[in-house]
Amino acid sequence: MKEQGIRFYIVDVFAQEPLSGNPLALVVNAQDLSQSTMQQIAREFNQSETTFLLPSTRQEANWRLRSFTPAGIEVKGAGHNALGAWWWLAESGQLELSGPQTVFQQEIGEQVLSVEVLAEKRKEEVPWQPTTIGMRQTVPSFGAIHKDPGALAAALGLEAADLSVEGLPAQVVSTGAAHLLVPVQSREAIRRVQPDAKRLYQHLHSVGGQGCYLFSLDTVDPVAAAHTRFFNPTEGIVEDPATGTAAGPLACYLAKYGRISSSVVMIEQGYELMRPSRIEIRLHGDEVRIFGAGVTVAEGVLRL
Repeated sequence: MKEQGIRFYIVDVFAQEPLSGNPLALVVNAQDLSQSTMQQIAREFNQSETTFLLPSTRQEANWRLRSFTPAGIEVKGAGHNALGAWWWLAESGQLELSGPQTVFQQEIGEQVLSVEVLAEKRKEEVPWQPTTIGMRQTVPSFGAIHKDPGALAAALGLEAADLSVEGLPAQVVSTGAAHLLVPVQSREAIRRVQPDAKRLYQHLHSVGGQGCYLFSLDTVDPVAAAHTRFFNPTEGIVEDPATGTAAGPLACYLAKYGRISSSVVMIEQGYELMRPSRIEIRLHGDEVRIFGAGVTVAEGVLRL
């Protein structure tokens, strides 16, 4: 069998400097790979998600993205998995950037969602360079409320009092991926979390949640609206340092329950993993967009 060389990159997403944010493995020119091979590659990289860059099958989209967890589960929401791919496309000159803002369309699962590439150039003769990627998520959907805080707290290694935040229920919310948003009293309590994966999986399954997004209004950065951690035993993710598909729902949740007044929301994550991340959410009615930057930290060739 002839050896096949496939290029890959590692992009730190929602990051301003290398070795922070959420690392994404990105495989480009993946059109000749079967789904089974993509799943095997995702297991090989063992990142929370590995994204494969493909030609679009929809006329209205510029690129198609497929993303898999190490457990082989396909992720169809637009979060760090998509933002990292578009950062690389813009940075490597694969996109025609026509000014400070250029809009593209991405195919993810059954959705076609818009992407904004914000760019600048310091000298007139140089090409536009990306500064931020913005992506539209789907219209927010509010799902089931978890009604047993004591049992949920035990599954997280906490006390029931740690999850007692007046006026804020533990609720499933989706802007493309349904996650259980769990209010926690303090940043110190969030630091103490030690989830029992099997028990947490059962709680998530009972309310139709994919992952568990713990948040506290007690933040490190005073600009941030919430301090967060993300666990997803349903998809084989032990902990994620930056989760765009959960930050979007959280911003909508905080707006619904009157805990934010601005349409621009900053979410902080990853501190407990020593990978600080900043996720910006912009809300306009039912429109939800996430923004962030990336840093390409590695590249290489897969020899298959």
